[in-house]
Amino acid sequence: MSRFDRYLLSQLVALFGFFALVLVSVYWVNRAVGLFDRLLGDGHSALVFLEFSLLMLPNVIRLVLPIAAFAAAVYATNRLTQESELVVMQATGFSAFRLARPVLYFGAIVTLLHLTLMNVLVPWSTAMLSAREATLSENVTARYLNEGQFMHPATGVTLYIREITQTGELRDIFLSDERSTTERTTYTARRALLARGENGPTLLMFDGIAQTLTRDERQNLSVTRFADVTYNLSGMLAGDERTLTPAEHLTTLELITTDRAALQALTGAERVTILQEIHSRLAQPFLSAAAALVGFATLLVGAFSRFGLWRQILGAVGILIFLQLLNTTGSAAALRDARLWPAVYAAPLAGFAIAALLLFVAQRPRRVRGALA
Repeated sequence: MSRFDRYLLSQLVALFGFFALVLVSVYWVNRAVGLFDRLLGDGHSALVFLEFSLLMLPNVIRLVLPIAAFAAAVYATNRLTQESELVVMQATGFSAFRLARPVLYFGAIVTLLHLTLMNVLVPWSTAMLSAREATLSENVTARYLNEGQFMHPATGVTLYIREITQTGELRDIFLSDERSTTERTTYTARRALLARGENGPTLLMFDGIAQTLTRDERQNLSVTRFADVTYNLSGMLAGDERTLTPAEHLTTLELITTDRAALQALTGAERVTILQEIHSRLAQPFLSAAAALVGFATLLVGAFSRFGLWRQILGAVGILIFLQLLNTTGSAAALRDARLWPAVYAAPLAGFAIAALLLFVAQRPRRVRGALA
């Protein structure tokens, strides 16, 4: 690698780290606000919030990599053009394709990072995040037992707790169960405890009253005083059980090596969905390299100007938007029909083709001037 290649590559990597950090921070803060409110509102600690935030990072980084690579290439090219460094290199005989070589190295580095994220880290973190959410959803104390507010752990069930002591005792309980079509039962108790039974969580209520109102024409009300009564909470968590593993939670190696019948039984997904997921994971990373090359090549077409290369920058942004639309369309087409899986690779291939065309155009004026001389 020549000195110029090392110099430009170092500029690109440094700027890529900066833009990636900024974009990841913006995306992370945007998602962390809702996550923070949901977790802490459900009674979880700050450590749980930190754990969930870290598990979200690989997916956030995956989203910003193409944009960060594009921004780094555009910024570095614009700065080197304004400082006449690229002009000097072109004057020494460097062609546009030769100038793009360090950008290609940079694109390869970003692509390898993106491949690792898409095929290993993102599926692993998504599966871990889903498992932690399932674990927390089974924790009734953290999810439903919040003092001083009305909660609805299930449709037709209302729960209110005035106070939760440091020992875990619940005081002044109100529980209304309207799930039955024939009657409605309301429990009030001075104190209660949460215990784990054979079939799931159980609420033990002491010193209270049970009022049952029938839903017939007579609407009879019966009142029963009790010293203790047991209320089963396991039915409220039945909707949170997950028997299938989404394909997004499996690494690419697992998707490829697992038997087709076993994979369909595990994920419940059709073959077209699995194929689209695999090809998407392999194609998406190359979009980062294509975005970097497009950003560099588009600015290289413009001539030196003291007013900057704003038209070229806007053109590069437009090309990037077009590639993203092409990528979305190709993914949707492959999802509809397994035979259209090559459409997933349309956006990266189009990006490389556009970059090559722009590099060819960027060096044509020099060849014309040489021929005229």
